[in-house]
Amino acid sequence: MSKPKSNSATDAHLNSPVLRRDESGQLDLDSVADCIQWFLDYDQRVAVVRHPKVEELFQWKQERSRSEGENVYDFNRAEDRLAIGIMQALAVNASERGLHDWISQLLNALEEASKANEETAAAYKLEMGEAASTVREAARIPTERGRTEFLTSCWLEVLCTAEIRVLGWFYQELYGRPYQP
Repeated sequence: MSKPKSNSATDAHLNSPVLRRDESGQLDLDSVADCIQWFLDYDQRVAVVRHPKVEELFQWKQERSRSEGENVYDFNRAEDRLAIGIMQALAVNASERGLHDWISQLLNALEEASKANEETAAAYKLEMGEAASTVREAARIPTERGRTEFLTSCWLEVLCTAEIRVLGWFYQELYGRPYQP
């Protein structure tokens, strides 16, 4: 797995991001990008999107979506997809209620994906922690539909975990209190 730049919680705290607003009170987009970058550099639950196993999963998901005729924006890397998703979530959910509802939806999706992954991994005795490739390990699932559902859930679990982590921090910074489900 990718390791954060620093193992020291003190260093990370001292270098923690600062969310700024412009003169009109709108979020400063440069500081939003800096905050996302900080999470990618220092938070393991977010930095995992840089792991080769996750990158392979992301590329599989993009290709699968294209092959099914979905209008997919081609991102170069999983971390780019994460960053744009966070920026879009902040833009679309510009109110406290909106952001709260979005994080709640992500939590529900995460719970569903996690349960599905656990059940599938147990049913087919998949070696998820030790497998070099989630995509190759999924080949042990006998049906294409089963493989597709499993790999999609794996991607959603990683993406939702990282997005919730970052958006939860933004929620607290923006509204002065932690997100509460």
